[in-house]
Amino acid sequence: MPDSATPPAPESASQSSFSIQHQPSMTVQSPSPGPMPSKTIPSTVPPLIKSKAHNAHRMRRIIAEDSEWSLAIVPLLTELCIQHIVKNFQNNPILKQLLPEHQQKVLSHLPPDLPLKVTANLIDDESYWHRCCTKRWPVCHVARHGGSWKRMFFERHLESLLKLFIPGTTDPRVILDLLPLCRNYVRRINVDQFLPPVRMPAPPHAAEDQSDSGSEGEREESIKDHYQLQELVTGLKYLEELDLVYGVKDCGMNFEWNLFLFTFHDCLSLAATIKACHTLKIFRLTRSKVDDDKARILIRSLLDHPALEELDLSHNLIGDRGARAAAKLMRHSRLRVLNLANNQVRAPGAQSLGHALAHNTNLVSLNLHLNCIENEGGQAIAYALQTNKCLTTLHLGGNELSEPTATLLSQVFAINTTLISLNLSCNHIGLDGGKQLLEGMSDNKTILEFDLRLSDVSQESEYLIGQALHANREAARQRTLNPGHFMSPITANCAENSVG
Repeated sequence: MPDSATPPAPESASQSSFSIQHQPSMTVQSPSPGPMPSKTIPSTVPPLIKSKAHNAHRMRRIIAEDSEWSLAIVPLLTELCIQHIVKNFQNNPILKQLLPEHQQKVLSHLPPDLPLKVTANLIDDESYWHRCCTKRWPVCHVARHGGSWKRMFFERHLESLLKLFIPGTTDPRVILDLLPLCRNYVRRINVDQFLPPVRMPAPPHAAEDQSDSGSEGEREESIKDHYQLQELVTGLKYLEELDLVYGVKDCGMNFEWNLFLFTFHDCLSLAATIKACHTLKIFRLTRSKVDDDKARILIRSLLDHPALEELDLSHNLIGDRGARAAAKLMRHSRLRVLNLANNQVRAPGAQSLGHALAHNTNLVSLNLHLNCIENEGGQAIAYALQTNKCLTTLHLGGNELSEPTATLLSQVFAINTTLISLNLSCNHIGLDGGKQLLEGMSDNKTILEFDLRLSDVSQESEYLIGQALHANREAARQRTLNPGHFMSPITANCAENSVG
């Protein structure tokens, strides 16, 4: 019998390899919770390697804490530098030293609320100022500011400071400190509110002293003076337009008439301001209760102004004396637009304007809407149009005009070849006056706009005048499209003679 204690004979090498080849593969899982792939050990691996794989769980491994970490997401050194520059831009504004592509990246990440002393004279990129404007104001009409977002930001920012300035309370340095930052960008100031000083209650004994001294009116006048623009405007070397309204918006229950007072001292200061601003082209002062005396002071400062082209004093209290001053300005300046609408100009003032208009070679627009010049003033303007060769727009609506003025204007239509737009609405032209205007329009080829609403003209006359205007507009359109086909007879004859 065979010895039971005898160990079995070892398998042959061939048998051993056969068993290893048919042994199923073994998988060693990583002990880490991460998504490390499993390692499959084929059965053909030698026993020594196989034993090492079995003992892999005993080895210490270094695994990234972030399971999504990858070498591909490591930021570039330039990106890290840009992030650092943006973060510390207020204290160390590095921009001009960077390459153009790096400058654009820095500008695109800068916050729009950085101090203006840092960004005003350093950043010219329009996209940055676009973000600054849209963040601060919900409605932005950049076309009103020359299409420049930077100009728009500084003009509106300055205007907001002026609207909220309270004399005697607000520190003037709030505005003057902005001057070095905005002087190269502000070309237009539009302020529709000037706040008066805060009137403090006077002690009881002060009222007795005022009544004794007799200077109560002078002190009351000085108390109401508004912010003086002279120092600001002097520092704006490119200012071209000044549009002002001396009044208060949204005053609510605190309404007082003196909130809408343009004082005598305000007038003197403003006159000196516009006289010293040699770059000013447009000056508007509306809805500010400007009377004849104040209008004469302002207009006197504009005589021989080197750049003024438009003067708007509409919606004020200007009468004949102020109109005479405006007529003098027409003779001593290069004024192209004059607006005196909604004032108190009557026939004498209109006659002065008409006399100046007859010899004027610069004015292209005259607006006397909502005055009371009547037929005497209207006829004076009509006579001036017989010799005037530059006026293109005339507004005489709401001036108590009637048939005599219409008759004279109908004669002017056959002579004047420069007038393009005429407004006679809200007058008393009448049926006969309408027929006269229709007869005059039959000989006119240049008027393109003619407003006769609410002027007592018959519907037939108004319709036929409209047809004549349509024909004039169509002829003007054809001349624009084909200028060579509309040569004057003299020019055509000269061309034929030169060819022959």
